[in-house]
Amino acid sequence: MAKAIMIQGTMSNAGKSLLCAGLCRIFMQDGYKVAPFKAQNMALNSFITEEGLEMGRAQVMQAEAAGIKPSVLMNPVLLKPTNDTGSQVIVNGEVRGNMSAREYFAYKPRLVEDVMKAYNQLAEENDIIVIEGAGSPVEINLKAEDGFVNMGMAKLAKAPVLLVGDIDRGGVFAQLIGTAMLLDEDEKPYLKGLIINKFRGDKTILDPGIPMLEERSGVPVVGVAPYLNIEVEDEDSLTERFSGSQEVGIIDIAVIRIPRISNFTDFNPFESMEGVSLRYVRHVSELKNPDMIILPGTKNTMEDLLWMRQNGMETAILKAASQGKIIFGVCGGYQMLGDTLSDPLGVEVGGSINGMGLIPMDTVFEEGKTRTRVTGTFGQVTGPLKELSGEYLEGYEIHMGTTTLKEGAEPMTTIEDFVAKSGQTADGAQAANVYGTYVHGVFDKEGVAKAVITAIAREKGIDASEITGVDFQAFKETQYDILAASLREHFDMERIYRILEEGMPE
Repeated sequence: MAKAIMIQGTMSNAGKSLLCAGLCRIFMQDGYKVAPFKAQNMALNSFITEEGLEMGRAQVMQAEAAGIKPSVLMNPVLLKPTNDTGSQVIVNGEVRGNMSAREYFAYKPRLVEDVMKAYNQLAEENDIIVIEGAGSPVEINLKAEDGFVNMGMAKLAKAPVLLVGDIDRGGVFAQLIGTAMLLDEDEKPYLKGLIINKFRGDKTILDPGIPMLEERSGVPVVGVAPYLNIEVEDEDSLTERFSGSQEVGIIDIAVIRIPRISNFTDFNPFESMEGVSLRYVRHVSELKNPDMIILPGTKNTMEDLLWMRQNGMETAILKAASQGKIIFGVCGGYQMLGDTLSDPLGVEVGGSINGMGLIPMDTVFEEGKTRTRVTGTFGQVTGPLKELSGEYLEGYEIHMGTTTLKEGAEPMTTIEDFVAKSGQTADGAQAANVYGTYVHGVFDKEGVAKAVITAIAREKGIDASEITGVDFQAFKETQYDILAASLREHFDMERIYRILEEGMPE
């Protein structure tokens, strides 16, 4: 069986996912067969495996860092929030249903068998398992329900724990010492190391505090990780991308930050392109005058459309469309662009509402969930994005509902279901300067992102020759190597390997 090590955090967004990815890369580089694992993930960013199963994107990112294919074994339980008090529960890549928080807590003990079956299979196939916790291990209102999330999972896997604190938010000493103190007595032996994350500046200023931290907590500090500006995919809506720069570039793309935004990693390729600004906007005042407006995926299409309708964002988008601006919808954002949205079975909120009316089409939500990987090409694209014609694409679909095009709308792509091998089908739609697709990851291929930027530049009458696209997958490989090199420099890897080797006593 594999050796295991677990990364837990003092809070959400302390950097657990990234550090797990970095350790996966280091262990892989050192010749070990390594896999990531997170028993329960709560996120709206998800991914479809080659088998057509759904899992969290954080473990996909970590699998990439480990040099292996993503598997639902790495994330057996995925919770996708549908509202403030409930989530869609996905187990082993399949939907089990929607549950309120109380319903899920009552149901959760039944999932221990699923979690351990997935973990044990990974452990049989690998040398090292890097386990990620969730949130904080000492939230008093959640500790009784831990089960297999933080220290509960550490006990099940007999995994030593490294605790991460975020110094960038302030109070890191209180974070780490307080968390260590609040652990139950039978949990404290699992805590083997502390990590200070996201440190900026001269580390020597921090050095005098390290002995005090170790003395007060009784746990050694195994690393002080710097604040890293690298481009890998974030786990959830706490991403710093949303609070990033609103500075407008030569070519400006605005993504509408709807309340239940999902799979916003679809747009990461644009961030690495020189001269291109990708801004997430929540209010009409932030929209400004972008060259392209993107409506992203959402866990609740109808409610997020109503949100835009109420705060004036829909009116602003309709005005931009009438002025010839490029409007592009992905998945739920694509569904919003049509004439009607109907939910006869109450899959979302029930009833029917009018869409934005930018593409002649109707969407009906159904109980069945489409989950598949696809490959394909853009057909004869018309309007301002005609440069997309013939470009190859890869991606995946995760959606409820079927969309039917009407007169005046033409399909945009031809795709093939990678899972079902059911032959080629039409996808998406285009009407004048408005485009939409169900395919997540549609911009990941270098040719697609570059064609979009080239088309916008042509519309603006500017030279796009110096704005180059990148192979996003190859780009990410370089980022994982940079991450690993930085952690090697700032972590005591000899001590971490010793902690890993010693494990926990039987």
